[in-house]
Amino acid sequence: MSFVIGLDFGTTNSAIAVAQQDRGATLAQFGNNNSFRSILYFPHKERSSSVKPETKAGPEAISSYLEADTKGRLILSIKSYLASRLFTSTQINGRYYTLEDLIAIILRRLRMAVIEQFDVDARSVVLGRPVRFAGAESDADEKLALERLKSAAERAGFSEVSFEFEPVAAAYQYETQLDHDELVLIGDFGGGTSDFTVAHLGPDRKRDGRNPVLGTSGVAIAGDTFDSRIMMRLVAPKLGLGSHYVSLGKELPVPVWLYSQLSSWHRTFLLKEPKTMGVLREVRNQASEPDKVAALIHIINENLGYALYRSVEETKIALTSEEEASFLFAHASIHLKDTLERWRFESWIQEDVQNISSCVKSLINQLNINFSDIGSVFLTGGSSFVPYVRRFFARTFGAEKLRGGEELTTVAKGLALRALEEQ
Repeated sequence: MSFVIGLDFGTTNSAIAVAQQDRGATLAQFGNNNSFRSILYFPHKERSSSVKPETKAGPEAISSYLEADTKGRLILSIKSYLASRLFTSTQINGRYYTLEDLIAIILRRLRMAVIEQFDVDARSVVLGRPVRFAGAESDADEKLALERLKSAAERAGFSEVSFEFEPVAAAYQYETQLDHDELVLIGDFGGGTSDFTVAHLGPDRKRDGRNPVLGTSGVAIAGDTFDSRIMMRLVAPKLGLGSHYVSLGKELPVPVWLYSQLSSWHRTFLLKEPKTMGVLREVRNQASEPDKVAALIHIINENLGYALYRSVEETKIALTSEEEASFLFAHASIHLKDTLERWRFESWIQEDVQNISSCVKSLINQLNINFSDIGSVFLTGGSSFVPYVRRFFARTFGAEKLRGGEELTTVAKGLALRALEEQ
C-alpha cells in the first residue's frame, strides 16, 4: 500500500501529511514545527548586482526579512487573492510572477519536505479548499480560485490533484478520536475564512464506508478580519486616521482610503505605489498631526507591514487568556503603545461573530436537525481560541460539547485520511 498525501494550503499556515492504511496520518516537519507559515520573501536586489537573490518561504522568509537591513518584498496571505480577478501578476526584482507562480513556490517547498522525509514521489495530492473562497462573489469566482490553485499545485510538481473541503477534512481527523458514533459539527477557523461541516462520524461509519457529510457552509470572516479591527480602531488613529489636513484653504479629514489597505496585511504593499506615496507626503505637509502621518510613511518606506502585523496579532492572542493586553510597536523613531481591553475588542468584532453565528445556524436549519442533536462541536484553527467565538458555540450547543486539538494541522491529517478512503 503506497502513501497518500494531504496538503492544507492556508492563508496563514500550511501543513502537509502522508497516510498509509492502518497507520494513520503523519505530518512533515519543518524544524521543530509541523506547520509552515504561508509567507514568501524576495530579498532586495541591488541594481549593480547580476546575482538574483534566493526566494525564501516559510520560517526562512520571516527570519530573512527580519535580519535584512534593506527590506525586500514580503508577501503574506496570498491565498486571499485566489478568487480575485484584479491580481494576475506582480513584478519583483525585475521579473513578473503570476499568482500561480507565487503559490507554487510554497507548495513546492511542502512537497519537497514530504519527498525528503518519507521517500515518496509525491505526485498525487488531496488539496484542501474552503467552502467559500475569500472574496468570491459568484460561482465563476469559485471556479477561478480552484483553477488557479490546481495550476499552482501542478507547477509545484503534483500531477494528480483533487480537492476536499477543509472542514470535511477536519471531520476525518476528529473521527480518529471517537469510540462511538455521533453527529458532529466541525468548525475550521483559518486566516481568511471560517468553514463548517455537519457529519455523522464514528467506528460504524468508518466500517461501513458511508459518506459522513450531511452539509457544509462557510463565511469569509476569520483571523485576518479580527486583526483588521484592531488595526483600524487601535493602530490607524496613531498613524493619522481621524486627523485633518489643509488643502486649498479648507480643513479636510485625512482620507480613510489610505488606511483601508493597511487593515489587510496582504495588501499593505499597495500603499507604496508612487501615486499613493505622493498623496501621503502632501497630506503630511499640511496635517494637523504631521508626526502621525510621517510614521505611516516610514512604515511603508521601510516595509514594516509584517512587523506591525505581528504586534497586532500578539495583542489579539494575549486577549484569549487575559482581560487586558498591551500593544507595542517600536522602530527607529516610531513608538506606538496602548492597552486594549477584551470587552472593547469584542465590541469591534461583534458583527463578525454574529455573521459566523448566522452561518452556523443557517446550516443547522437547512439540514432540518435540532441543535440538541449535535453530539460534539470540534473547533480547529487559531481563531477558535477567541473567547467571544467560543462563547457563541458554548451558549448554542453547550460548553460540555466543545472539543479541540491540533489546531494548525488537523486539516492536513484529515486530507490524507480522506485520500485513504478513496483508494
